[in-house]
Amino acid sequence: MGAKNSREGSWRSDSSSAAASSWDYVQQPYYGQPYGQDGYGYGYPPPQQPPTQPNYPPPAQVGGGDRRRLDRKYSIIADDYKSLDQVTEALARAGLESSNLIVGIDFTKSNEWTGAKSYNRKSLHHIGDTLNPYEQAISIIGKTLAAFDEDNLIPCYGFGDATTHDQDVFSFYQDERFCNGFEEVLGRYREIVPSLRLAGPTSFAPVIEKAMTIVEESGGQYHVLLIIADGQVTRSVDTEHGRLSPQEQKTVDAIVQASKLPLSIVLVGVGDGPWDTMKEFDDNIPAREFDNFQFVNFTEIMLKNVDQSRKETQFALSALMEIPPQYKATMELGLLG
Repeated sequence: MGAKNSREGSWRSDSSSAAASSWDYVQQPYYGQPYGQDGYGYGYPPPQQPPTQPNYPPPAQVGGGDRRRLDRKYSIIADDYKSLDQVTEALARAGLESSNLIVGIDFTKSNEWTGAKSYNRKSLHHIGDTLNPYEQAISIIGKTLAAFDEDNLIPCYGFGDATTHDQDVFSFYQDERFCNGFEEVLGRYREIVPSLRLAGPTSFAPVIEKAMTIVEESGGQYHVLLIIADGQVTRSVDTEHGRLSPQEQKTVDAIVQASKLPLSIVLVGVGDGPWDTMKEFDDNIPAREFDNFQFVNFTEIMLKNVDQSRKETQFALSALMEIPPQYKATMELGLLG
């Protein structure tokens, strides 16, 4: 996983400033229950929801230079698998050799209402007998990538709560140690959620910058940053048409800078959305060293009328099928340490 000792990297998001966090430190991690059914409901009429953010044109492409977005010239991964093990094998055959996982979780206040249609009107962070959407996504991706992670250490961070807002991240552990395996990620998540105060606004820049620091401190090992969020980057109503909000601009800038490192970013959207802006982000981020950003609509996949194992494999494939060519791109571009 690379160096664990903190140092000031060129992209470090200083999570130590969030030491006075909104959750009580718990020494012993709790290991959550095995992965279960999704718990999504279908029979509830949608209540009136808060107004959604307006659409806006995608940022303009940046021309010039020899670098172009990654040409998808590598193997296409088929979409006919029936288990997560088969997806793992497919990723290996497609060329993925090593990958370290980083997890970033959205704790903005909109999580309290964006499960109105897709999660039985419950908070998306509801802790119950079955795994909530955040836990499901962590479990599926964690299982699929575990075979590629040599030390099984997973740095985990939250953002958007009352201590970090859109400026910082907090570590799942106050001493900033990493979780050992996705099971501990799930257990620690369940410990801290009840005492967190959800807030906002939403920006993915701090967690991307934190991931960049981790990659640098590891000596340039390849990492996958899994961001799980319930909504788009904040865009206020007074933002001019055709312009980016401060949170949007910082997020775009962070994604572009991250392409200079062996780091892939997978954004998983949970809850009711809207997700139009994130789809535009996926397709229209300015020129980068390689195409390092992938958006996946978790809810859309998990509400399909197919069996649970099929949903899991479809989600894992959608989230990770671009990882092998991105990994190869980091090698071709000389980004790997």
